[in-house]
Amino acid sequence: MGMRLLPWSGEGGQPAYLLTDDQDSYLSRLADNLEAVQLGMAEDLLSHTQKLMADEKPSETELRSMVTFLSESLRDSVRVARSRGDRLPKPDGGDNAVSLVARADVDREIIR
Repeated sequence: MGMRLLPWSGEGGQPAYLLTDDQDSYLSRLADNLEAVQLGMAEDLLSHTQKLMADEKPSETELRSMVTFLSESLRDSVRVARSRGDRLPKPDGGDNAVSLVARADVDREIIR
């Protein structure tokens, strides 16, 4: 049975997990939907931020607000990435092989 990091926090801000192999359970679908909403909101926020920075000189209050929203969005996006990454099949060879595979992927992206 696999543990899935949920896209919301538990009590006291602690990570919340779902213990199931049923990808079609109510909570799994709810988590999938919330992840989609969080990523969509992140895209909208990024677009808004880029327009604001290109078209205007934002005030200090606007910048503080933007940083707050961007921080929250980044936190949510990282949680989604971790949750999805944890559910990917692990290559043979243990954690060291995972690190080598990840490093190779990063190197490939940098070369592009």
